[in-house]
Amino acid sequence: MKAVTRSVLEMLVRVLNWLTAHPDDEPGMIVLTTSLRAVVLRMTEVIDDQRKGQIDSRAASVRKQELRRAMLADPIAHLSRIGKLAGREVHELRSLFAFKPTAETQLAFQAAARGMYTAAQDHKEVLVKHGLSESVLVQFGKSLDEFDAAVQLGSRGRTIHTAATRELTALTNEARVIVRAMDARNRLRFQDDRQALEQWISARTVLGRPSPERVGKEEGGTPAATPVEGGTQGGTPDAGGDVRPAA
Repeated sequence: MKAVTRSVLEMLVRVLNWLTAHPDDEPGMIVLTTSLRAVVLRMTEVIDDQRKGQIDSRAASVRKQELRRAMLADPIAHLSRIGKLAGREVHELRSLFAFKPTAETQLAFQAAARGMYTAAQDHKEVLVKHGLSESVLVQFGKSLDEFDAAVQLGSRGRTIHTAATRELTALTNEARVIVRAMDARNRLRFQDDRQALEQWISARTVLGRPSPERVGKEEGGTPAATPVEGGTQGGTPDAGGDVRPAA
């Protein structure tokens, strides 16, 4: 989860806490509050999906690297050497097993290694005569299957992470609209209660790095907060601000 998403979610939780402390029985506010709670709940679910997708993608990448190194060091090297020996009898085997790991992508390596394994199975009888270790070949097949599984895990992880990131952006925009709609009601409702109004303004302000047009410093040197809808920290809001979008 990116910092901006975390900041927006923290703001939404503050808003819900404020709404709980200042219940409003107006039908429109009940609808808005219910909608906001649903958005926040969904955001927490999607953030968890995003995190799981990222974890799977990273774990798969690490495992693919480990398997690639192991296969190059043992079964691929073994088959390359046996292929040279067997090439004295069947000339095509010398080039067939001259594996050159020059491919830059994992998918290219996967295809080349799988092709070498298939060729070894097809020419197993000849290769065994020249010293092929069947146990090494069996392990090669198992490693390739595990590599395939890691590729699939990484692909699923990236898909889940990307989809979750996009949904978080949409949910953040939805939350922005809801909080904006609440803002007018609460400013009117608490126009004579300065303390409650200040608390509302503080609750619906996104804390974090200000956008370029809001560059400034609060007292103590802390970057100015970015409100959901324009205005100054601690004063009646202006009309033109916005939530900083979640990434």
